[in-house]
Amino acid sequence: MSTPSKRRLVRDFRRLETDPPHGITAAPLQDDIMQWEAIIFGPDDSAWEGGTFKLTLSFTQDYPNKAPTVKFVTKMFHPNIYADGSICLDILQHNWSPIYDIAAILTSIQSLLTDPNPNSPANVEAAKLYQENRREYERRVQQVVEESWDHDNDSDKETDDDASDSGENESKTSEKKDKTKEQEKDKDKEKEKEKEEKEKEKAKEDQNQQSETMQSSVSKD
Repeated sequence: MSTPSKRRLVRDFRRLETDPPHGITAAPLQDDIMQWEAIIFGPDDSAWEGGTFKLTLSFTQDYPNKAPTVKFVTKMFHPNIYADGSICLDILQHNWSPIYDIAAILTSIQSLLTDPNPNSPANVEAAKLYQENRREYERRVQQVVEESWDHDNDSDKETDDDASDSGENESKTSEKKDKTKEQEKDKDKEKEKEKEEKEKEKAKEDQNQQSETMQSSVSKD
């Protein structure tokens, strides 16, 4: 059923396809347009450069009148990102407006990575390091960047493992089928053998009867 929120999300998706923001990809889940996945690539010439950061966006039927719930799936170290991945960003809260679409949301989050607001911290440690020890802060960010690569590799490994399990299951199923076929062939061979033996016995009986008949005929003569 088409609703205003779904129609708006379709429009947002078309815009992302025709005019994608630099370093951002996003798409709805295959079976639910109200749930999205996105990737923000770390901005060039920053401590975040080279990172691939995954997010989820959850929309309600009130969209675009109500902001979506946006969270990082990738573990982050940032003054305005909570431990659970929630983001402290004004346009997702009291400054939300229906004019914002998905591209605008993700672009704002991307900008937040390099331009945090340490005066409104979601992560006090990150905010303190950003203000007092920028070198250490950037070192911690670089760790997050490297861990984002491991996160991608883990996802690929899970996919490979699933494929491997699937392949093993298919192999086992194939082996069972082959075994069943062999058993059926053995049964057919046994039946053929029994049939041949019965035919031989019958032929032998017929031969004996013919012999007896001939002997009887000779005796009478």
